[in-house]
Amino acid sequence: MQPAKPYKIPESVLVVIHTPDLRVLLIERADHPGFWQSVTGSRDTADEPLAETARREVLEETGIDIAAAGGELRDWGLANVYDIYPHWRHRYAPGVTRNTEHVFGLQLPEALTPTLAPREHLSWVWLPWHEAADRCFSPSNAEAVLQLPRFHAASSLP
Repeated sequence: MQPAKPYKIPESVLVVIHTPDLRVLLIERADHPGFWQSVTGSRDTADEPLAETARREVLEETGIDIAAAGGELRDWGLANVYDIYPHWRHRYAPGVTRNTEHVFGLQLPEALTPTLAPREHLSWVWLPWHEAADRCFSPSNAEAVLQLPRFHAASSLP
């Protein structure tokens, strides 16, 4: 008998992948076509560092190795606490209804072609940041993309 799949940890990352000219990579969910998002994912273990969760999820969902691509991952110091959509609550322990999502930005030197995990995502697109925000199905993801110019400007200061 196969062991039961462990419950997801209700602490996750949201990684806004972008270029220096603020084009944003969005990926379309396979389990909900038409739902576009940035890279997201939960910690594998309670003690997994959030930056490691972000690196792992970017690699798993897009095939992009941040270090090899010359990317710069930044913790934006933002956390969103939100209700887990009812159709995804079965992935969490009974009674868990809220998730804490930590926001990161990942600047790549240029728009790369991702290699998607076909069981997770159907397609991808690079869009100007304001268009990307409009396409995100998740309000917290849209808000993070809208914050991109502010965080990008702050990271460019001497």
